[in-house]
Amino acid sequence: MTDFVVALGLVFAMEGLLFAAFPEHAKRAMESVLQTPEGSLRAIGIGSALFGLVLIWIARG
Repeated sequence: MTDFVVALGLVFAMEGLLFAAFPEHAKRAMESVLQTPEGSLRAIGIGSALFGLVLIWIARG
């Protein structure tokens, strides 16, 4: 559980840094996400989740 909390903290830290460093790009990215069809977003989300699980499996392997 500790690893999960640390990973979640890293996600928030990296996202926060991106928003702080590039606020205009973040706004444009969010506008782009709003215009993307749900099916595409779902596929990207599943692909990202699988990629993350593979990375964890390799790192912990």
